[in-house]
Amino acid sequence: MLSQRAIKFATKTYCVQLRPRQQYSTSAANKAIGFIGLGQMGFHMAKHLQSQSQTSFIVYDANAAAIEAFQKQVPAAKAASCPADLASKASVIVTALPESSHVQAVYTGPDGIIEGLSQNTLCIDSSTIDTSVSIKVSQRIIDAGGRAVDAPISGGIMGAQAASLTFMVGSQTSEDFERAKSHLSKMGKNVVRCGKLGAGQAAKICNNLLLAISMIGTSEAMNLGIRLGLDPKVLASIINTSSGRCWSSDTANPVPNVIPSAPSTKGYQGGFKSKLMLKDLGLVSNAAKETKTPLLLGSMAENIYRHLAQNPQMAEHDFSSIYQWLINNCQ
Repeated sequence: MLSQRAIKFATKTYCVQLRPRQQYSTSAANKAIGFIGLGQMGFHMAKHLQSQSQTSFIVYDANAAAIEAFQKQVPAAKAASCPADLASKASVIVTALPESSHVQAVYTGPDGIIEGLSQNTLCIDSSTIDTSVSIKVSQRIIDAGGRAVDAPISGGIMGAQAASLTFMVGSQTSEDFERAKSHLSKMGKNVVRCGKLGAGQAAKICNNLLLAISMIGTSEAMNLGIRLGLDPKVLASIINTSSGRCWSSDTANPVPNVIPSAPSTKGYQGGFKSKLMLKDLGLVSNAAKETKTPLLLGSMAENIYRHLAQNPQMAEHDFSSIYQWLINNCQ
């Protein structure tokens, strides 16, 4: 459960406080698309969505510099003063936020989306958060007259740039899913309905659990082979045509200069930050406790990434930097 202090902090971070309180005029006739969260993923997603949508486009981010940077690249985009302001002008809203507390603040906090929500506005949350929090926020949206789907993402920054993301969707109805799919397909290649509300979040954390474990395993295998005298490119080619093949080996190999496009070859920049992998493993841990599910390798992976994230530099690097941590700290 999130502390009141955490929620209040996130509210201050993601919502512009307006005094006196504004009254937001809402209308079912609003046709704009709104996007909240212009971070490393959201920035590229919003660009693709805007470029393929035949309607006005409104953005909001707590970081004014992010809005300014987006409008420089997309001059047609308009900026909202807060989430409620954006919601009052949009019939579809996409959010891509860091953590559960931010999602709660943006949707249900002061000047949040629900305050400006129009009837039947579709809210698509692509954040990766606690499944229980996602379900509660979705229900608040529905109770307020809107429609909600959870649609977390797989594919990382490279996928966001290339519009090749996979969206894992949870929805109350198939109609909500189809409506969301028409927008999500502009930002990704695969849009899959996983089940009811919260199912998208469940699928995402299961995927990232396996991803974290496979990256550690790939790092260990590559490190062992190199120490045995193998050329890392040769070893990777063997793994990638054999039974050990996985995304961590053939797309984001953690050894520099093995895969030219991998973050490891770019100084571990431009990928999925280690601190975010630790955050997702925390979500996995929460879900495992709620469902009384044993986590053997998952618990070890969380502990390993906790050590990695204690290094301020590595915390900001792609999670494949676990390879560097391994060779430098586990002699």
